[in-house]
Amino acid sequence: MVSRVDPAPPPPAPALSTGAVARRLGVSPTTLRSWERRYAIGPARREDGRHRRWTPQDIARLEEMCRLTARGVPPSEAARAALGGAPGAPAVTRAAAVTPGGPGALPLGEVRPEARGLARAAVRLDAPAVADLLDSALAGHGLVTAWEEVIAPTLHAVGRKWASAGERYVEVEHLLSWHVSAALHRIRPAPQRTAEPPVLLACTPGELHSLPVEALAAALGERGLPVRMFGAALPAEALRDAVRRTGPRAAVLWSQSRTTADHALARSVAGIEWGLRGARGHSALLLAGPGWGAQPQGPRTERLFALRSGIEVIEALLVRAPGPAAPGPPAQGPAPSTGAGRATPASYGS
Repeated sequence: MVSRVDPAPPPPAPALSTGAVARRLGVSPTTLRSWERRYAIGPARREDGRHRRWTPQDIARLEEMCRLTARGVPPSEAARAALGGAPGAPAVTRAAAVTPGGPGALPLGEVRPEARGLARAAVRLDAPAVADLLDSALAGHGLVTAWEEVIAPTLHAVGRKWASAGERYVEVEHLLSWHVSAALHRIRPAPQRTAEPPVLLACTPGELHSLPVEALAAALGERGLPVRMFGAALPAEALRDAVRRTGPRAAVLWSQSRTTADHALARSVAGIEWGLRGARGHSALLLAGPGWGAQPQGPRTERLFALRSGIEVIEALLVRAPGPAAPGPPAQGPAPSTGAGRATPASYGS
């Protein structure tokens, strides 16, 4: 008689650390520990005393909590629902009924996983997670790739969601924008590598969307290139005075929309002369942002498109030896970049 041998049970799925789960869900480790402490939605077991290890079942509950909080359910009720408690169910139904866009997902399309995690954290208004994810993306991919493939797509998706949902999601855009700006300002510039005149960066009068030029300033600073950053809504006369006083190699003027693209101002800036009599110079004018359109703008004027190609144009200008008189038209500008990472969204491209 042959005895039957039962097959060995499959090995248990590996348990993950808190850090690994946080990266997977797009939250910060601090948030996970807070949820465990406040709502008892923690891991089933620990190892080596206090080291948390999250099983697939634990992670499934966290995913449900993340999904519910993104729909507007308060964390306490979302935790009860994720743990199987009935009290959260009515709140979930109400939130789904009044929240535009169903579960609150942002229209991201095909993007890096880091962008999805950042979007989820922003919709939850999870500021610690947003800050951690931005720093992680910048450290892991570098500023240019992180901007073009993680940060800009998320900002663009938030803008589209806000535009299609009335006045909802404005708080998401404000929180995300503030943290993006803060993360860019934490990037330390390298020692200046050239004695060339600086690059002047400013938004047109009335233009308040300064994040793209903040990204450009940080990227140029990383490369040790001289920058003078004037930020949002610089008045026209102040812009002209800044060009005359600094004699920049190039002036970058950002416009988000056609309503802030001042073509008369652009022509005026392109025509400014600076320096001593008999050795006058001109700055190259680089127009950035979707507000300017794609048409040529005039002499000594060039269009910038994606961040990466814009940096290449500026670096080429800075290494070109300046003459005592007007340098003439700059080299032909690059075509808009293609591909998921370089087709920078209209709202936040450069």
